[in-house]
Amino acid sequence: MEKHTLRRTVLVRFGGGVVVLGILFFLPAGTIRWWEAWLFLATLFVPMAFVARYLFRNDPALLERRMEHGEERGQQKAIVKATSALWLLTFLIPGLDHRFGWSSVPAWLVVLADALVLVGYLIFFLTVRENSFAARTIRVEEGQHVISTGPYAVVRHPMYVGLSLMMLFAPLALGSWWAVIPALTTPPSLMLRIVDEEKAMMAGLPGYAEYAHTVRWRLFPGVW
Repeated sequence: MEKHTLRRTVLVRFGGGVVVLGILFFLPAGTIRWWEAWLFLATLFVPMAFVARYLFRNDPALLERRMEHGEERGQQKAIVKATSALWLLTFLIPGLDHRFGWSSVPAWLVVLADALVLVGYLIFFLTVRENSFAARTIRVEEGQHVISTGPYAVVRHPMYVGLSLMMLFAPLALGSWWAVIPALTTPPSLMLRIVDEEKAMMAGLPGYAEYAHTVRWRLFPGVW
């Protein structure tokens, strides 16, 4: 993909993400006077803009990979569909919660949750900085090799650690206790994704079996 095309694609996806999340938040809430949602959007998209700029300058090939959609493996397609539906609920419920006053999350906890969402995104950034093959879809590419440094020295799937943090604390960052319920399905769904993903890695990525033997934990250090 040429750089000007990549830049346009990134800008369209970025702008579309802001618009879609804004609709998911403020339409159910029935108002834009909702500081928790504005803070969450800033927490999510401001660092995202800096990371996109960094990748555009330093690793456009990875940025292009991150723009791709569409899983090739049947099990992954099913997992992605189910997870997307649950994440949609995670982002729809807070607006209704705000409108009808179902939850009362203290401001300090909202800010702490935003900080943890930011930590999750930092883990994501450290992962993509370390691994130029960290695509959105699961596949083994020509020239791909095992990464065992940085966050990969701690767990085998650090990107999913960051994603788990972001999704688990997003409801509290948005001031909703009820949205925590669908968000809690994130780790189990990622665990299912990892089990199938590792089958592909074991079969197609030389040295992955040895790496898996060295780095024991897949997602949660000391647990799994």
